Amino acid sequence: MSKNVLLTGGAGFIGHLVVKEILSNTDWNVTVIDRLSYAGKLDRINDVLKEAGEESYNRVKFFYHDLKAETHEEMVEELSDTNIILHIGASSHVTRSVKNPSIFIQDNIIGTFNLLELARNLENLELFYYFSTDEVFGPSEENIKFSEWDRYNSKNPYSATKAAAEELTIAYANTYSIPSLITHCSNVYGERQNSEKFIPNTIKKILNGEEILIHTDNNNNPGDRYYIYNQDLAKTILFLTKNYPKVQEEAYKVYKKEPTKINITGESLITNLEVAELISKKLDVDFEYKLLQKDPERPGHDIKYGLDNSLLESLNGVFDREFELGINETIEWYLNNKSWL
Repeated sequence: MSKNVLLTGGAGFIGHLVVKEILSNTDWNVTVIDRLSYAGKLDRINDVLKEAGEESYNRVKFFYHDLKAETHEEMVEELSDTNIILHIGASSHVTRSVKNPSIFIQDNIIGTFNLLELARNLENLELFYYFSTDEVFGPSEENIKFSEWDRYNSKNPYSATKAAAEELTIAYANTYSIPSLITHCSNVYGERQNSEKFIPNTIKKILNGEEILIHTDNNNNPGDRYYIYNQDLAKTILFLTKNYPKVQEEAYKVYKKEPTKINITGESLITNLEVAELISKKLDVDFEYKLLQKDPERPGHDIKYGLDNSLLESLNGVFDREFELGINETIEWYLNNKSWL
């Protein structure tokens, strides 16, 4: 039976490939909500629709709306048949959150609250999926990997607002019996990512001969991240959505807690310097870099994160290509689409 999906942030980096995955592998209809900030571009959705074929145009609707505002009456009526809410839209850049935390509080907390208010009045809602981040747990030292219900330790306003929105989701699940799923995700990379992010920004700087800043710990060791390719993440999101009852059941066996939480992470742990070196090698262009222990524009910068994804593995829900394969595909895409840099 066909489902009606409401997807926030569908014109964003992660959201647009979730639209593509739904169109390619289900008969579901998708309604996208996006305010089209600097991070949201209709070009992404247009590309997805072209790739999916002409028949896909009838399956996608778009609402221009800022979630900081309540959903108006006409929208509520239009969305009344929604079965699934995928809440991916958010403000997500740590440096921006340090400079202006108020925007992140409005976007990520108030925005989630308004969406939950809509959700609790949908009679046919089967799932409210909140997409969160590994950053809520704070830095992970050595080989430590955090489990789904470990204590949070936010180090910047961005991660704090994501953690707060998670707690709102849990409260609404417990109070109003909204079927809910929360996922934490490691760093995501791939095509059509905003050029403020590390990988496209590094591609751009190497091509332009600009110096690259590499954040380090107090011993000058470069920071590192676990990476997952955006297309693999989209597959994981759809897998969890389609199999939510089974996912909920298995997660409850492990934690005896509700709602359901799942960690999503790539297995590739790469330092920022190694990423720059791989990009330089692929481009066949040398680069200059500067090691930076403490960035005045980014206090509270975490050197490493780590997630335990054994629960997702037990569900056979891991989709993850090798980083070198994914980064080469990403670089090729940007070389063919330099306007995105």
